[in-house]
Amino acid sequence: MHHRKLLTSASTILLAGLSSQAALVQAQSSEGTRVLEEVAVTARRTTENLQDVPVAVTAIGANTLAQNGVLDIGDIQNLVPNLVLHEGDAANAVAYIRGVGQIDSLAFADPGVGIYLDDVYLGRAQGAFLDVFDVERIEVLRGPQGTLYGRNTIGGAIKYVTRRPSEEFGGEVIARVGNYSRQDITASVEGALVEDTLMAKATIARLERDGFSDNTATGEDDGDRETLAGRVSLLWRASDSLDVHFSVDSTQADPDFSRTPARATPVFGIPASDDPFKIQADFNDRSELDTNGVALTLDWAINDVLQFKSITSARQMDYNAHLDLDATENAFFGVFVFQEQEQFSQEFQFNYQGSGRWNAVGGLYYFHEEDVTESGIWGPAIAFVSNSENDQTTDSYALYGEAEYQLSDRWQLVAGLRYTYETKDFKRIQEFFPADATFPPELGTGFRVTEVDVDDNWSNVTPKLGADYRINDDAMLYGSVSKGFKSGGFDGRSNDEFGATPYDEETLWAYELGYKASLMDQRMQLNAALFFNDYDDLQLSSFTADEQGNFQALFTNAGKAEVYGAELELSAIVTDALTLDLTAAYLNADYKEFIGPDGEDISNEREMVNSPEWTGRIALRYDWPLASGARISIGGDVNYRDQTFPTVSSSEILAQDSYTLWNANLQYVSANEHWEAVVSGRNLGDEEYITQGFDLSDSLGYQLAYYGQPRTGSVAVTYRF
Repeated sequence: MHHRKLLTSASTILLAGLSSQAALVQAQSSEGTRVLEEVAVTARRTTENLQDVPVAVTAIGANTLAQNGVLDIGDIQNLVPNLVLHEGDAANAVAYIRGVGQIDSLAFADPGVGIYLDDVYLGRAQGAFLDVFDVERIEVLRGPQGTLYGRNTIGGAIKYVTRRPSEEFGGEVIARVGNYSRQDITASVEGALVEDTLMAKATIARLERDGFSDNTATGEDDGDRETLAGRVSLLWRASDSLDVHFSVDSTQADPDFSRTPARATPVFGIPASDDPFKIQADFNDRSELDTNGVALTLDWAINDVLQFKSITSARQMDYNAHLDLDATENAFFGVFVFQEQEQFSQEFQFNYQGSGRWNAVGGLYYFHEEDVTESGIWGPAIAFVSNSENDQTTDSYALYGEAEYQLSDRWQLVAGLRYTYETKDFKRIQEFFPADATFPPELGTGFRVTEVDVDDNWSNVTPKLGADYRINDDAMLYGSVSKGFKSGGFDGRSNDEFGATPYDEETLWAYELGYKASLMDQRMQLNAALFFNDYDDLQLSSFTADEQGNFQALFTNAGKAEVYGAELELSAIVTDALTLDLTAAYLNADYKEFIGPDGEDISNEREMVNSPEWTGRIALRYDWPLASGARISIGGDVNYRDQTFPTVSSSEILAQDSYTLWNANLQYVSANEHWEAVVSGRNLGDEEYITQGFDLSDSLGYQLAYYGQPRTGSVAVTYRF
């Protein structure tokens, strides 16, 4: 893996050297009343006002994230309509938008929602569940982004945008404490190294807490966190027309224990769990996740109307884990994973912003990934021991463009096209071992049942056609038709001695109508969208039994689905002191065809994964100034989520019924804005709710459930200089 030395060296130097619903900031109008400030986003690869973008996008700014106690990317789930986002069973990001995503954590299965770190696509679900620090904003684009983003954005895209260095010297230190022994500290410093020419910024974060669950078999906690992360960035203004931004980031997560599910049913005679946070595990002693990356971005204004951007990045990820998937103190069903991944991406982009009727964005994209994953099952107590190695190389090439044409003062047309070509080279070996094998079972010493070497390629053209109509200066209607695509691949769990089972590409046609408006003299924003998705060849992971009743994992194309729904986002300054945020979403997601393991259509027996019918949020915030010039802000929100099925099997036992979460926060900002304190509480009602599940009932006869965070509270104090 030819980038590993560069990335490892960069991360070592970095860490050693360092050892609201929308992002709506309130401003003042010329009359002195509070108004909602314009929000800049880059959803269409150019900087635009959020309200001028004919796309369903939510932007969450740094202040909103801080006020709501957002600590990781999963905490934004309730701030965005029709978004499901949580940590999976193997430290992976599980992201679904409008019913489209992927729950499988292994490397052969690509995500359905692309997650980007400063415009760099993160190829693996591990390493994509990002901690939130040093962030400017997070943008969530809903619906397929098949033209401008392309790779694996069939459901949408999540953009994590960090803060670039500024010329003014300054920095901040954030210290946070909370229950479960939370102790976080983040520090950053920035300023000019060469006046008007070279700026730098360095950030380090140490994030620690105990696990939310107690392991009654050992007396230890389970699923704790111990993370050291850092980022260094340089911004060189090489000339009036050329900016060069270079960044290095590194994260080392090494908790004491992995996360163990609760027993939703009895496991080999051991009763189901009475308390989801009282677990049992004997195989949860490892969960190491290291990610490192470098990125170089060039922004060159060729002339007044044409800009060129180059984004070059190399990233590397190592993941080593022991996962207890029997949730008992016996060695029934442990899963071990040792994964090494590296990726390289290069994007060249041209942006034409003319003074006439035309604007256009176009570019070239290349992505290369190598992933080697050794994984197996450790179940000596039931004579089930295996090991396998998957070696997959992916190359993706794309050519894309999107243009806008101003038909009149009110009408604008948008047309885009992307051509994608992907190749995958997949090798797999699998061996079985006797029950008395030593751990870890060494490949080459067992009984080999699988040895495959296959490759294939996929290509697709994803168009977009849209129009928007300006009702007036403050309101617009828009509509679009677009296509999303995700390439096929090979079932990385296949034990077929003749070859890994291939699966086909996914495609999705999306139809959307939207409305955006700034009302009441900029004191209210109202955004709404209606959508319909025609979804073909869904790639789904399930756990069943083979003809002999033994455990079998399948990754197949299920068939067809139709998804339609509606979304509403509203932000309003009710009075000069009181602000209201409201989000509501409806989602109707149904399989139209689901071919089961026996070849029968079982669509009437299945519910789509992570697709709650109704979700909503109401938030109120009251602000008042103090005589000293300081200000206090108090906020609270209530979040509703309808019944959700977290497994492909649509298990009623693992289905999470509708539930409500309550959060509250209090913010203090000093008169000179050097000091800030935020007290926040999440899930104040201590609701117990399932986010992820394993249905092994067909083969091993049991089911397991992962639960969301219990009641948490924290106090964060920030000092800025």
